[in-house]
This record gives sequence, structure tokens and C-alpha cells, in this order.
Amino acid sequence: MAQEQAKQVDAQRSMVMRQILTPEARERLANLRMTRPDLVEHVENQLVMLVQSGRVTDKIDDYTLRQLLRRIMPAKREIKIERR
Repeated sequence: MAQEQAKQVDAQRSMVMRQILTPEARERLANLRMTRPDLVEHVENQLVMLVQSGRVTDKIDDYTLRQLLRRIMPAKREIKIERR
């Protein structure tokens, strides 16, 4: 029963993503899912909440998605190696 419910939630999420994202933005998320599935899930959850609250009315293009990802992704740590 839990699996069926999870499948249903995934189906609804993918339907919402198809409605609000341009093909380029969906492709970017699909590529990112291969390396950072946790981040993509977080972004999708945020997008679904924005749609449900009515704050997103237009389609989200690739540029807008990149801006959102930049805000969400943690800053890269700089690694400095000192030789002594």
C-alpha cells in the first residue's frame, strides 16, 4: 500500500513538473538527478509548493531554474593545500 501511494505521489509530481517546466528545464533536472537526486527532490518539492500556493503562474525556463539551483545549492568549499 505504501508503494502504491509513493508511486501515485511521484506520478502527480512528474505531471506538475511537465506543466510548469520548459523541456530544457526538465532536461536539466533529469541530468542533475543522476548526480544529486536529493537536491532534485528538494527543488521539485519547492516547485510543487510554489504552484500549490499560486506563486508560480508562468512556465519556469532553464535560466530561472538555474537561478533557483544557485540559491539552493550549498557553496563550494575551497580546498587549499599548503606545502611545508
